[in-house]
Amino acid sequence: MANDFEHLIKQDRSEHKQYKFDGTLLDYLKMVKESPGIAVLAHQRMYELLIKPGVEVIKTEEIPRLKRVYGNDTIKRYTFFQNKFFGIDKSIMKIMRYFHSAAMKGEESRQVLYLVGPVGAGKSSIMEALKEALEMSPPIYVLKDCPMREEPLHLIPKHLRPQFEELLGVRIEGDLCPICRYRLKHDYNGEFERFPITTSEFSIRSRKGIGVVPPVDPNNQDTSVLSGSVDISKLDLYPEDDPRVLSLNGAFNVGNRGVVEFIEVFKNDVEYLHTMITATQEKSIPSPGKGAMIYFDGIILAHSNEAEWNKFKSDHTNEAILDRIVKVEVPYCLELDEEVKIYRKVLKNSSFDAHIAPHTIEVASMFAILTRLAASSKVDPFTKLKIYNGEEIVEKGSTKKIDIIELRDEVLREGMTGISTRFIMKVLDTTLSESEFNCINPIAVIENMVKATKELAIAEDEKKRYLGFLQDTIKKEYNKILEKEVTKAFIHGYREQAESLFNNYLDHAEAYVNATKLKDVNTGEELEPDIKFLQSIEEQIGITGTAAQGFRQDVTSYMFSIMRSGGKIDYKSYEPLKDAIEKKLTASVKELSRIITQARVRDKEQDVKFNAMVEAMQDNGYCPHCCNVVLKYAANNLWKD
Repeated sequence: MANDFEHLIKQDRSEHKQYKFDGTLLDYLKMVKESPGIAVLAHQRMYELLIKPGVEVIKTEEIPRLKRVYGNDTIKRYTFFQNKFFGIDKSIMKIMRYFHSAAMKGEESRQVLYLVGPVGAGKSSIMEALKEALEMSPPIYVLKDCPMREEPLHLIPKHLRPQFEELLGVRIEGDLCPICRYRLKHDYNGEFERFPITTSEFSIRSRKGIGVVPPVDPNNQDTSVLSGSVDISKLDLYPEDDPRVLSLNGAFNVGNRGVVEFIEVFKNDVEYLHTMITATQEKSIPSPGKGAMIYFDGIILAHSNEAEWNKFKSDHTNEAILDRIVKVEVPYCLELDEEVKIYRKVLKNSSFDAHIAPHTIEVASMFAILTRLAASSKVDPFTKLKIYNGEEIVEKGSTKKIDIIELRDEVLREGMTGISTRFIMKVLDTTLSESEFNCINPIAVIENMVKATKELAIAEDEKKRYLGFLQDTIKKEYNKILEKEVTKAFIHGYREQAESLFNNYLDHAEAYVNATKLKDVNTGEELEPDIKFLQSIEEQIGITGTAAQGFRQDVTSYMFSIMRSGGKIDYKSYEPLKDAIEKKLTASVKELSRIITQARVRDKEQDVKFNAMVEAMQDNGYCPHCCNVVLKYAANNLWKD
């Protein structure tokens, strides 16, 4: 074991030695000649870091679920962001478009990347990920002892640059900072080729290449936080305009060749943000005191909540800054499957080791997304949730699928309000902390979400709406899920029976619609369509009388349309029929399930069936404790007369 530790330490040290470099500009020029990529600007370096792990181009027309969510758009998924961010593919694609254009030295290279969105949507996490990418990157070559960690090519005089650019195959951009200009003149007699070059890493903690600007007190805004200051203690030694009195330790100084992040950017007074204007468009920042402007090559990142953005943009005097901003909205996730992944990731990173019953995180995610969806005139909230999750929903009494694009067109900027991921995580943490048996289940989580929602400081009508989702919509949906779960555990071969009912229904409905007879598979005898059988399925979803004839026609025409387009049909193909078949199966075991879950005294046969059901549920992810809890809940809440 000790040898393993020693091996890791020595390996890391040897790798760092490979990156360590001490030489002169002449040595560096030879390296640039061989590898021009080491002299890239900040935006290109970041773009290359982000695409290096890989990019997956997804053609949505080849994946039905994604086609339902995104239409015919081409989706790019970047490996760097995978397993970190979920349900915000479009926002990440916009961020990557910014970096790609900026890497090509387009207008975006002179713009601020600004993320706006609700609390807990992931803005800060994206910023952290970008900074971590820099920290994990190889060191860069810099002028030794330069406070700005400058690109060594800045040493080359302007009149020689065209020849050097041709020899090196790179474009040289930028000028020496005042301190290095002084050193070149006085310490090296202008012999720029002798100037020492070294390597430097990126570090948040050491403020190397990563500058962070938190909101500053409006009554005490000091621009030295951004661009450094004059060292008063040196004014006795040197004149006021001597570069040696400068202390270049502001956020823009340390963030040169890396990133400068503005946290809650618009909480600062607008005068404080004027440095942004020159840093973006002119790529230069003010020098402390009376010095000249200093060249700046860095990525300016900013983020804030929407209220601050709206307030800032409403003031027309802020146009100069607004014109230098690339705004990317980071909304809440609106896909149920992706929202579940967020909480699984956070729980995995915590020290909680409790058992989590099936559908626990799912019901919490349902609540989060329902609060984020705008009301629709076309569908109820839960149906909208299903459609946004990529499920294919067909209008009842029709063969027409509900179009997600139409739902999105009903409302602008959906996902910018609602319950945050932090709220849900706090509820899950509370439920985990209060668990006596080191196991949490949907029933306990719903109870805790109700308590937490009642304590929210929001408008009463909004609170009433949220509680309606919990106490009605989600509870009903969970009851359906649990009913199916218990039924599946009780009926051996649930899917086979569902498919059998589906195929029978389709055969009889087709014969009925076409006024033909069916052939008995075993005897070859011609039979009339079984109207009673068809009715026994249809009445499960309230279709009776003359409506049944139209329903049968809709089902058969819809199935044939799928088959004609080369699709595969099963009992889940047509949503209303799927509901009817599942309800039929559930109804067939209601009585027996009720006896088994409610009877205090069971006979031997019932006991065997009950134990088989418990075993099947445990195979599906339930522990003995949560299995007991949900079966008791089922006994008290399902199949009531």
